[in-house]
Amino acid sequence: MFDETQSKIINAAMELVMERGYTATTTKDIAGRAGINECTIFRRFKGKKEIILSAMTLPEWNPCLKKEDFSHIGDLETDLISFSKMYMKKVTPRMVKVSIGLRTPELFPETADGILKVPQVFKEVLIEYFSEMYRRGKLLNDHFESMAMTVLSMNFGFVFLSASFGQKLTELDMEQYITDSVRSFIFGISKEQMEQYRL
Repeated sequence: MFDETQSKIINAAMELVMERGYTATTTKDIAGRAGINECTIFRRFKGKKEIILSAMTLPEWNPCLKKEDFSHIGDLETDLISFSKMYMKKVTPRMVKVSIGLRTPELFPETADGILKVPQVFKEVLIEYFSEMYRRGKLLNDHFESMAMTVLSMNFGFVFLSASFGQKLTELDMEQYITDSVRSFIFGISKEQMEQYRL
């Protein structure tokens, strides 16, 4: 899709956006990071905005989360751990930094839909999943959107905090966090868990 020079320009621009933000990144900075002449940028792209919008079409710079990424077997704990691992595999701290860099007022009208698509897809997957689990009699209530938002927030919150602070806030690794948080969450929504607790 993009030639080697264009790819260098895109990668340099996105690295700088993560480090400095969109506004503080200049085409001169991009050229320096890419190891090219600044005029080469304008031979390949109309300007800085086109570079960034081009990057959003690439898997290196976009989580590209799809409903097909998620499959389940019908066990709440196993499925939600699997969903969370897939989410964090694609929505990495690096992707969160990119997303933050793309929220600048100069870009946001054109990047907002792309940024929103990722949590929307995950929320829709979770709502459909919880609806099915309720039909199977595995959930205490039908508050599907609230459940979906809770799981989405649990996952995004961990990635966002990792992107912001690394391991300064917690040394919990991703696997341990996912397992512990899913188990705690399930305890509050699962009929089976509640019935075992009552016994």
